[in-house]
Amino acid sequence: MKERVKSTNPRTLPIKSANFSDATNAEIRRAAATGIYDIRGGGAKRTVPHFDDLLFLGASISRYPLEGYREKCETSVTLGTRFAKKPIHLDIPITIAGMSFGALSGAAKEALGRGATDAGTSTTTGDGGMTEEERQHSRTLIYQYLPSRYGMNPDDLRRCDAIEVVVGQGAKPGGGGMLLGQKISDRVAEMRNLPKGIDQRSACRHPDWTGPDDLEIKILELREITNWEKPIYVKIGGARPYFDATLAVKAGADVIVLDGMQGGTAATQNIFIEHVGQPTLACIRPAVQALEDLGLHRKVQLIISGGIRHGADVAKALALGADAVSIGTAAMIALGDNDPQWEAEYNKMGTTAGAYDDWHEGMDPAGITTQNPELTERFDPVLGGRRLSNYLKVMALEAQTIARACGKSHVHNLEPEDLCALTLEAAAMAKVPLAGTDWWPGKPGTSY
Repeated sequence: MKERVKSTNPRTLPIKSANFSDATNAEIRRAAATGIYDIRGGGAKRTVPHFDDLLFLGASISRYPLEGYREKCETSVTLGTRFAKKPIHLDIPITIAGMSFGALSGAAKEALGRGATDAGTSTTTGDGGMTEEERQHSRTLIYQYLPSRYGMNPDDLRRCDAIEVVVGQGAKPGGGGMLLGQKISDRVAEMRNLPKGIDQRSACRHPDWTGPDDLEIKILELREITNWEKPIYVKIGGARPYFDATLAVKAGADVIVLDGMQGGTAATQNIFIEHVGQPTLACIRPAVQALEDLGLHRKVQLIISGGIRHGADVAKALALGADAVSIGTAAMIALGDNDPQWEAEYNKMGTTAGAYDDWHEGMDPAGITTQNPELTERFDPVLGGRRLSNYLKVMALEAQTIARACGKSHVHNLEPEDLCALTLEAAAMAKVPLAGTDWWPGKPGTSY
């Protein structure tokens, strides 16, 4: 047998495909082995244009900054001024997004209420109804009315401070929620009127209406139940923000909550999270434009959510026209989720701190996204509430500091003229000039 001659030609360096990355290949192998789609929690993990692509133009000579100790810079916001007899007044423009009992433990819901109250802001129930822990510890509690209608009753509608009608969510616009059987404990089953241990899948649309005209009727029903006292929020996913915001206003909303694709969820199809919806940055200006075209900007308040992490994100959202922001994933991290102290246990589950997103499995070692009694015992709601309060106050101080640097006496006085963009994509989405220019793609009066 003739001996094979070893080639002396230099070998090329092995290059992995950008399209067929290790993560993509692993997902193909998982799908091939199981025949089912992947479910996870959280928001989009891919890189999309975001607030990091914007910068503030601090004051120098042409504008004067505010002195930090002697000149005030306010952070308060009032929500629901359009029709409600009792609008909501918050000390800071940062609220806690809806996260359900069921997805979160009872202790975690208590901690959210404690932290939000101490920081002077609101928290939100989420799917599954109102818990006594949450009501007791929340100075201002927003009650979510979702397609599932789990736990919905007139008494809780009257006990809350505002009602949020959830039409869409950033992680899954057009899709329904999930709470798998391993998290349906006795208490969760009782609140939702479900069998224990059976997967729960919420409807993708409300059974009470088929369009904006019917939504208007439903909002009027909610106002009658609550004697026109409670502000009515309408939450929409970041898909068609101009038209959806317009129709929400037409239906009678006091407040619009707009959730971009970086917004998280307890559980849904991974394909939804990564491939449906628009980045938060792309959603703000169309929604603001809709309110301006209707003559209702600042009269109907706009809350932005989806990927808000720190005070700079808050300030940028407000500068683009929002009245407030809402946080979910960041609040969970503040409570202690995905903390490196649980690294060994994350490793046992095949993941690592910062990447854990299988919240639907109910095995969260931090005791936050689980109904397992042994795990929930690990979480201290008093300490968690204190941590959340600290985080919220820091975010507000950061936004306030930026506003002062731009010469503003209120964070709501920030405006697009205080911003520039680092990339063409961010400039086009936010409609602020590319840094060093006075132009953005599509600027009126230009042909490009």
